Amino acid sequence: MAGAFAYERPRALERALELVSQPDAAIVCGGTDFYPERLYKPRHESVVDVSAVEELRGIEWSAGALRIGAAATWSEVRDAALPPAFDGLRGAAKEVGAAQIQNTGTVAGNICTASPAGDGIPPLLTLDAQVELRSVRGARTVSLPQFLVGYRATDRREDELVTAVIIPGPPANSCGSFVKFGQRSSLVISVVMVAALLEIQGGRISTVRLAVGACSPVAVRLPAVEEALVGMELDALGLLDAVRGLQMRELAPIDDVRATGAYRRDVVPELIVDAVMACGSDHE
Repeated sequence: MAGAFAYERPRALERALELVSQPDAAIVCGGTDFYPERLYKPRHESVVDVSAVEELRGIEWSAGALRIGAAATWSEVRDAALPPAFDGLRGAAKEVGAAQIQNTGTVAGNICTASPAGDGIPPLLTLDAQVELRSVRGARTVSLPQFLVGYRATDRREDELVTAVIIPGPPANSCGSFVKFGQRSSLVISVVMVAALLEIQGGRISTVRLAVGACSPVAVRLPAVEEALVGMELDALGLLDAVRGLQMRELAPIDDVRATGAYRRDVVPELIVDAVMACGSDHE
């Protein structure tokens, strides 16, 4: 049986920061990971539910960047009127569990869980997302790669609260995509996933960002592959030949109940091309 815990649901950010600064405080918003884990990892602790903090809500543009509040849900991202560069993030929002999860789970929660199979992380990497953190001591902002320090581990200090995900204005005329491969078409943890962000000029790739999830302790960008694809035409077979010939040392896929590491590595080139071609279809 799960252990008892003290529960508070503050409405003001200042009060939330005070509560988070207390020892052994667990932060909850949607709770889609926290509460199921308590069934097999009971812990006695205080729980700070930040879902009622108005300052953490909303998705808005400010100073040329998109600010996604820490309490913004996946369904809000899914339904937001965002430019094509965010199609990968919106595509991931449609794949995060079922509608019930999308209505309660948050973008910030997805990155704080820091699962290598977190659907939201690859598209956020292609968007050069930053993480805003606050505590009673002050505020700081770090890049998403700096925030994700390892398997289910982040740079968040014990007294800090993630308050927003900040995405700088993407390249002009860019488009994004998200491709997820699982053991069935929906409601499944990813075997492999790829996010892409592209600019295309004259039928050739002028800018490309690629990120792969579920193939390393944390999702990663693939700079060598990105560099190799710049200048190439949007030809699926040509792209696949090019990608298959590249070393992807950033990847370290493991064997688990969903797939072997070797299978994951074999699938990655196919998904990269699928993600690139999905972006390219918007320019036809």
